[in-house]
Amino acid sequence: MNPRWIAVLKFLAVVIAVAILIALFPSALRFVEMAARDLLYFWWAIFLLILAIWLIWGLGSRKK
Repeated sequence: MNPRWIAVLKFLAVVIAVAILIALFPSALRFVEMAARDLLYFWWAIFLLILAIWLIWGLGSRKK
């Protein structure tokens, strides 16, 4: 499996996980909507998203 397919599969896994979490916890969707409206007060939500993306793609791509 080439690296491009692995990246696509990781992206799809994240999208599916978010969709499942939103379906299970509708309050999370309301929180995300509120955070999108008030980015000034919820800048840390963006930080957590960037951290998650870095952990998924950045940390695993180091050469050994």
